[in-house]
Amino acid sequence: MEIKRFTGHQAGSQKYDLLTAISVAGLSGTPGFQNSMMRLIALITARYNWRTDELTVGQKEMARLWSVDQRTVKREIKRLTNYNMLLQLRPGVRGRVAAYRLNYTEIYRLSKPVWQNVGSDFVSRMEMQIPKPSEKVVHVQFGQEKQLEVELERQDLQSPWGRVLQRLSESEMLLFKCWYRDLQLVETQDQTITLRAPSKFIAQYIQSHHLKPLLGAIQLEFGRIRKVRLIG
Repeated sequence: MEIKRFTGHQAGSQKYDLLTAISVAGLSGTPGFQNSMMRLIALITARYNWRTDELTVGQKEMARLWSVDQRTVKREIKRLTNYNMLLQLRPGVRGRVAAYRLNYTEIYRLSKPVWQNVGSDFVSRMEMQIPKPSEKVVHVQFGQEKQLEVELERQDLQSPWGRVLQRLSESEMLLFKCWYRDLQLVETQDQTITLRAPSKFIAQYIQSHHLKPLLGAIQLEFGRIRKVRLIG
């Protein structure tokens, strides 16, 4: 299930509904969970980039925003990613800040039991924002089309490369279906990882257009990889 981006003339009200869902979920939980949800709401309202659908904020800025120290920020971000409400897209390396994305599917799943606390009109609006699985079908232009679940089942999710594919399937669903899912790990050497694509065209297209999300996921699992080499 894929959640629609918050764009168009109804985007403003949909964002308010999302924040309402997070707040009522927090209020129904433990004091610790309430605190985490309040901090998440502060991050969203102050710094979330809806156009790129990303959150890129340094730990110092988060600490100042939350009136805490950076150790608390690290623990809080770990909690939010463990809740799966934030998906980490890229690590903070070489002076860059880490990048995150809201996991709308998980936010809706966690908050759904308390939607009724807001009212029946809120329940109706939230349910309308969740597309049915059949609403969008992505046709891959190469190879034999396979079900996403089958593809992931064939991967060893305990291996770093398997976890890379899992991350991409969660944070970059359409790109994963169309470009990433048939990539195969060849080798890692020094700070370079070599991947095999189904064709030379796909390798070149990913290298030119879709390398940034791929490299970010790889760095999260493999550590200090600086270069992705794609062969077809």
